[in-house]
Amino acid sequence: MASTSKATRPEWVFDGTEIDDPFGKGARAVDFLRRLKHPKSESGDFELPAFWDRIIRRIYGPCFPNGKRQVRTAFILLPRGARKTTIGAGLALLHTVGWERVPSGQAMVAASAEEDATIAYDEAVGIIDETEWLSDAMKKTESLFILEHKKSKAKFRALASGGKGKLGKTPQFVLADELINWEGDNSRKMWSAIRTGLNKVSGTLLVIITQAGRGQENLAYELLKYARRVQSGEIEDPGFLPVLFESDAEDDWQNENLWHFVNPGLADGYPDIDGLRQMAHEAKERPAERDNFRQFHLNCWLDYSASPFVSMPIYDEGRAPVDLDELESSQAPCWLGVDLSSTNDLTAIVACWGDRETGYQVHPWFFLPADNIMRKGAADDVNYVLWEEQNLITLTDGNVVDYHFVEAQIEELCARFNVREIAFDPALARNSISNLLDKGMPVVEFRQGWVSMSPAVNELERAILARRFAHGGHPVLRWHFDNIAVRTDTAGNRTFHKGKSKDRIDGAVATAMAVARAAAGNTGISSYDTFDGEIEEWAFA
Repeated sequence: MASTSKATRPEWVFDGTEIDDPFGKGARAVDFLRRLKHPKSESGDFELPAFWDRIIRRIYGPCFPNGKRQVRTAFILLPRGARKTTIGAGLALLHTVGWERVPSGQAMVAASAEEDATIAYDEAVGIIDETEWLSDAMKKTESLFILEHKKSKAKFRALASGGKGKLGKTPQFVLADELINWEGDNSRKMWSAIRTGLNKVSGTLLVIITQAGRGQENLAYELLKYARRVQSGEIEDPGFLPVLFESDAEDDWQNENLWHFVNPGLADGYPDIDGLRQMAHEAKERPAERDNFRQFHLNCWLDYSASPFVSMPIYDEGRAPVDLDELESSQAPCWLGVDLSSTNDLTAIVACWGDRETGYQVHPWFFLPADNIMRKGAADDVNYVLWEEQNLITLTDGNVVDYHFVEAQIEELCARFNVREIAFDPALARNSISNLLDKGMPVVEFRQGWVSMSPAVNELERAILARRFAHGGHPVLRWHFDNIAVRTDTAGNRTFHKGKSKDRIDGAVATAMAVARAAAGNTGISSYDTFDGEIEEWAFA
């Protein structure tokens, strides 16, 4: 790796130095894991790579003279594909049926989503079923994601915040899985319960295994800041073990030496090097995917303002004029996406014509309260006054957006164009939806959650990269597209996110909604096959 790189990793994992293990607890933890079997392993064995061997010995080996383990918290930051799930399940079993078990004790894998808890539970079950000497020793309660060691009554739990099961009062071991996804009140409450529960008894262990995230206003980043200070030696804390494999935003993400530096398992074939090369090749034209590659595979902690949704020079290739008069006279089918703002921000209506084969044409209309426009422009760092003079935005009276004015504009668009649907996110639009439905307007709901927005984001990206997206070069819409950061969940679903708190992306969100409905509308699927007016997810399949 180039000497200019700012990437870091714990060199003790690789340097072969002796790890203190006066009571043999590190050695026996490794021995237990090596005695397990794994259903997905070609050899059938529980494969323990050298770097995981070292990490586990460092967690369990060092002890105080009285035999108590020194490490009470381990914060392990590793890229995707480092077998975190398998190791996590193995460690939980070590505390359920192995050397570290406590009679009637509790070992837990805690996740933010029930899907992740299910994966952790299934991983543990697969190991147990494959390991002959364990299969008859455990009782399974699948409905609650619980495994119980029959003889000692020690339990393994897989738990999600707000999901099945309840947090026990005194867990002896907790593995916190993918802390970057622990968002919202339920996750915070579960985290608080875990920390207070672990502090009730001695000898407990918290292992956090996660990949890099985005932004700084989250639980994972708070802990990462502390872990970095411990790893650098700024803070001395023998009870906290940081194991941080990170690259820096300034590092060359295409440098394969960097890939190997922050992916300790790459030399053993995971993740697949050819797969990484293909991802890197595709990411050259897709900045959002470039950020995903840097975050998930190079463990680069990103700000939300990292890169635009697509390369803006490619977006700009779609600046050919959109002839509204021609679209009106032809009465080509039209779909509207509406993103109603909070009371004092921009509201966007975007019309879309076309289909997946011929491409899409879009045109936006923007609305902003007239009062305080100068201060609003200064806060957003744009010239709203000039845009209003150029007829690029429309000002409504007062200091809050006039929803009735926006509804009247929608009615005018429906009278002018052949509008098939008007798609709203119901979060701020219940009254407008009701008002327009009462007037016979073809309104549908389009929620802006992960599952609904991800297909919309994918279709919009596909059209832009295929050069089948014409937008007329509208400068306000371009500003919104340039502000987008893309967030990706653990299932691979994507949605738009503001790069910074002052950024505006309303027009881009409305565009994605309109394009998605145009794509679905031209498949022959009726948009009115809905439940209580809400679009079914299969409409985007």
